[in-house]
Amino acid sequence: MVATDRTTIPLLGEEDTSKRRQILDGASKVFLDLGFDGASMGEIARAAGVSKGTLYVYFADKNRLFEAIVEREMLEQQKNAFNFDPERDASTTLREFGQAYIELLCRPGGGSAIRTVMAIAERMPEVGRRYYENVLAQTIGRLASYFQARVHVEELAIPDCQLAASQFMQMCQASLFLPFIFQAAPPPSSERIAKVVESATRMFLAAYQTSAR
Repeated sequence: MVATDRTTIPLLGEEDTSKRRQILDGASKVFLDLGFDGASMGEIARAAGVSKGTLYVYFADKNRLFEAIVEREMLEQQKNAFNFDPERDASTTLREFGQAYIELLCRPGGGSAIRTVMAIAERMPEVGRRYYENVLAQTIGRLASYFQARVHVEELAIPDCQLAASQFMQMCQASLFLPFIFQAAPPPSSERIAKVVESATRMFLAAYQTSAR
């Protein structure tokens, strides 16, 4: 396997041409249909509607092409703007965030990207690590900062805001994410998500909301 050198991988936004998007769209379909091992540069070129020569102009090998797809998924998820206004009360913020977070996580087609990253993370740990740090860890950090603000105004009493943020996000996933990611169930409905998030919010506030509230 060719060693990964991230300095050679252009981020989306650098040279984000229509041809490059065309290649990434075709490659995404092939990776999701055939997996990383089953995908060949020839098959990717056919799916993207370009020659293999054109494909190699943009990407030196399959590893770099796969990393570019992961980068694109990370940038798409980073565009999602959760409302963590520190002035908003915890009850409202948690319910709205939980609903938006699970709808994003379990959106139709969204599980395929996560499954692909999970499948390749052992072989390409740098890809898995960057995905976690740039998507999941950033969201946990933003939620933890919001909790700290609500601790400051004494709405919440949380000794470890980073842990509490992870706890809430995991509670929102309960009975929804694992069946979805393992394709044991279709994407959950908005009504089902709301029910699970409401339960998670009540449990969280029961543990961390101050008695004054």
